[in-house]
Amino acid sequence: MTVPPAPAAVGAALDPAGPPPPGRRGVARRLWADRNGRIGMVVTGVIVLGGLAGLFGLLPYDTVAQDVAVRLKPPSVSHPFGTDQFGRDVFSRALSGIFASLRVAVVSVAAAAAAGTLVGVVSGYAGGWADAVVGRLTDVLFAFPAILLALTVISALGRGWPETTLAIAIVYLPIFIRTARGPTLTVRNAEYVKAGRVLGFGPLRLVGRHVLPNVAAPILVQTTLAMSWAVLTESTLSFLGLGTQPPQSSLGLMVADGRTFLTTEPWMLAAPAAVIVVLVIGLNLLGDGLRAALDPAEDRS
Repeated sequence: MTVPPAPAAVGAALDPAGPPPPGRRGVARRLWADRNGRIGMVVTGVIVLGGLAGLFGLLPYDTVAQDVAVRLKPPSVSHPFGTDQFGRDVFSRALSGIFASLRVAVVSVAAAAAAGTLVGVVSGYAGGWADAVVGRLTDVLFAFPAILLALTVISALGRGWPETTLAIAIVYLPIFIRTARGPTLTVRNAEYVKAGRVLGFGPLRLVGRHVLPNVAAPILVQTTLAMSWAVLTESTLSFLGLGTQPPQSSLGLMVADGRTFLTTEPWMLAAPAAVIVVLVIGLNLLGDGLRAALDPAEDRS
């Protein structure tokens, strides 16, 4: 005769990790202990502070006010990044451009992550025709090069940062769908999920308690990496004149303006380009650090 499991055994079966997963405790400490994570946190933090200064207007100079008396001045104490062809302070415009890039990146990636996680978890858990339809749709989106798909969306909707945000969200939506779907396919067949079904737990409870915690870590890492891609995409679209529109400042727009003066006033191109590179590197290092910090195999506590 089969002996029914004790209540404690049932509880352990329903808890995939027993004690709280390693990634839930001390993530910040482990992230700081990782060299890439530490550098990524510092670099990204400094850049984000610059973007917040642009958001709240805590800038040395007005980003749109023109002063022909100081046009095309090289970097100095009063103008650390020099001035452009209209006498505008490049440093102030770079800080404002950081905010413009981060605004598009944060909103677009957040929308893609939320929608992609929902669709990926639902399709992966439900399976059948729903999973097949979602899989084919993501394959169609993946068939388009990212920048080409973004250009198509913007051509249909118009120019501006809201349209750029929507275009980038659509481009990165299938990435998050697949990132969420993979762990869901594994977890839905786990013994503790099967035990929950036998005990009469509904899909919402099983998904919320067991599926989402297993999806959270890869989604968080993917979000950080997608932020760096979104910054590059926004800068590219602005460089082409399809993203943020003048007189608002954008890093991509500043690079486009500075290429004309590359041989005579190189700081106009070098400053915004360097900010883009540093921001992308910082976000990538932060994503690598998060991957290590959330990896259960790396836990030594």
